[in-house]
Amino acid sequence: MPLSRRGLRQALGPGVLLAGAAIGGSHLVASTQAGARYGLGLLVLVLLANLFKYPFLLVGSRFTAATGLSLLEGYRRQRGWYLPVYLLITFATGVANIAAVTAVAGSLATVFLPGPPNQLAMGLLSLCLLLLLLGHYRTLDRFSKLIVALLVLSTVAATGAILWQGPVAAAPAFFTPSPWTLAALPFLVALMGWMPCPLDLAAWSSLWIYARQEDSGHRGSRAEVEADFNLGYGVTVLMAVLFLLLGAWVMHGTGTSFSPAGGAFAQQLIGLYTASLGSWAKPLIAAAAFTTMVSTSLTCLDGYPRAASAGVRLLRGFTGPAVHHRRDHQLWMGLHFGGASAVLGLWPGSMGALVQLAMVVSFLTTPVLAWMNLRVIQGRQVAPAHRLGPGLLAVARLGLVVLTLFVLLFALTLAGR
Repeated sequence: MPLSRRGLRQALGPGVLLAGAAIGGSHLVASTQAGARYGLGLLVLVLLANLFKYPFLLVGSRFTAATGLSLLEGYRRQRGWYLPVYLLITFATGVANIAAVTAVAGSLATVFLPGPPNQLAMGLLSLCLLLLLLGHYRTLDRFSKLIVALLVLSTVAATGAILWQGPVAAAPAFFTPSPWTLAALPFLVALMGWMPCPLDLAAWSSLWIYARQEDSGHRGSRAEVEADFNLGYGVTVLMAVLFLLLGAWVMHGTGTSFSPAGGAFAQQLIGLYTASLGSWAKPLIAAAAFTTMVSTSLTCLDGYPRAASAGVRLLRGFTGPAVHHRRDHQLWMGLHFGGASAVLGLWPGSMGALVQLAMVVSFLTTPVLAWMNLRVIQGRQVAPAHRLGPGLLAVARLGLVVLTLFVLLFALTLAGR
């Protein structure tokens, strides 16, 4: 079926949601830190990480468009152990990631609102839960499209302003120091683990396609579904590059010591913008940073519980669109909300450790999820016409090799300590 404007409009949503989920810690914190620490030295790595993960994330949309099944069901049918492994990864990282991204959003909210960051974070998390419980997928879809649009506009404007102004440092050396050292490996691991997002989000896209079909009454063709995915993915790549440029132009070579904590780092970023561009830039960059983390908080609070609920229902024997059940989804949202609230309220000092743990888990499990996704899309469940073509298959295989080598290097480094 050829791609039409009307069909794309009806299918548009899951790809934008993926962008909203991805443009968070990996962009605002990791990509900006990459520019701050190493100038433009990691630009190629950021682009390669996006390229190598593209086929594996595309699988979530293509598999569902081609078969009518969720990627989670594809896991269960391909090999018996695929689905339990996926659920184990989701359970290990879900609460920590939701708490971490909401904590960063709460810190950024102090620019606009009075109150301690943790209380603002819990208030934001409660607002996200209320929106999802009352508005369901439709509110998530509409709100995320608005937020992503505002995010792109504000970030492009901020980047344009700082590039016009020129680098903050008097004579920045944009390709020093070298990031290709063993000392920099932990940062490279974190960057690749979350750039542009962990691979478990491919299953979210698959499940959001079900929700979009139910909301619009239109089952998207493969061309429509992939156009939606490519639009969202293109936005994530653009934002990764823009945030790296922001870090390089505003922070690199200034001699400032940057906090490893996401919220504190974001506050430093806003302060440096204000110092370099003037007070007029503070609302602009604060709005870009805050909307980044709000979109991530909202989509994560929907995505992790949606995947957990669907996976458990698959284990109970449900199939097809029946893997989504509103009440079960709401129950899992409540559980994730309770866990994240407990972390924010009882262990606020653990945020940096939680973020680091989640990023490392995301990185270490990337080759496993990449292999699973590749086996599913190239397997017997998918007609040959819908499998990855020679070009994408070559990128996927090369990406799998590179990501696996990085994991092995990281493991050897840890063993040698």
